[in-house]
Amino acid sequence: MTTGVTVTTVSQRILCNHIYFFWIFLILLLTLILFQFATVYKARDVETDNIVAVKKIKVGSQAEAKDGINRTALREVKLLQELKHPNIIGLLDVFGYKSNISLVFDYMDTDLEVIIKDTSIVMTSANVKAYILMTLLGLEYLHNAWILHRDLKPNNLLINSLGVLKIGDFGLAKYYGSPNRIYTHQVVTRWYRSPELLFGARMYCTGVDMWAVGCILAELLLRVPFLPGESDLDQLTRIFHTLGTPNEQTWPGMMTLQDYIQFKTFPGTPLKDIFTAAGDDLLDLISALLAINPLKRINCQQALQMPYFSNKPAPSPGSQLPLPSSVVGNAPKIGSKRKMLESIGGGNVLHF
Repeated sequence: MTTGVTVTTVSQRILCNHIYFFWIFLILLLTLILFQFATVYKARDVETDNIVAVKKIKVGSQAEAKDGINRTALREVKLLQELKHPNIIGLLDVFGYKSNISLVFDYMDTDLEVIIKDTSIVMTSANVKAYILMTLLGLEYLHNAWILHRDLKPNNLLINSLGVLKIGDFGLAKYYGSPNRIYTHQVVTRWYRSPELLFGARMYCTGVDMWAVGCILAELLLRVPFLPGESDLDQLTRIFHTLGTPNEQTWPGMMTLQDYIQFKTFPGTPLKDIFTAAGDDLLDLISALLAINPLKRINCQQALQMPYFSNKPAPSPGSQLPLPSSVVGNAPKIGSKRKMLESIGGGNVLHF
């Protein structure tokens, strides 16, 4: 008899869940943005009437999953639960249903890639400084928490209608700091991947994120990708052709990296000839971020202390940062190639 009651209770709960999910998905305002690992929905919280983003992730194969959850999703959940910073996305809720796990975040209106590519937007030097400042502040918080992001790029820098930038997508993020710990080098989108990763380094540190910030800063200034390599070999060629080819004197230990190959010696191009409108303080920051030797690359704290951030113009406040016309017109625009996801937030969210 007890068993029968238990089965009935479970059946009732399942039925209630089906009904609840049916109504939840009836109010989804945006459907099927398909990505490699996830689908992102724009939804309305039935309790608070707030707009949220729901990242629905399909469970991977048995080899890719742990306890029924995709490893990438598991890593993202684990990290985001411990993070709270104005320039880092915050996880609001997590729930599972059948073969999916869903992560709930505040709705973000656009991302930095959309803004960079929007030719109708005029980017001022104060705007550029604001975006890079927010990126570095969020990244400094991560690095102080011993976390590498490992996938910084413009469309992972999410922006809301108030102009606040938040670092998103922690699927490749990893704790670091253990002596002699080995990591994979197959991280970071190629255009933002540092030379040591391209040479197959298995031991690396915060420099991989700092290099990516340098590439993003260059892209903000040029309004096109700075080093858009078509392969790892082409990426290294573009880096050395632009910044100069390193040697054992300028980068000791380079030749011992697993995938090292010798390149033709390029003298490099002076940064002032590439970024013709940039002042010396900005050129110094770019040079320090894009130091080919990772041991000479600056960290977040050093970057934030450089004269560029204390010199005029001051960074634009959020209210003066440019947004796509669709966002200004209260019709939020989906982020570029992959995702428009999450943000920090509080209050009540979807409860299941």
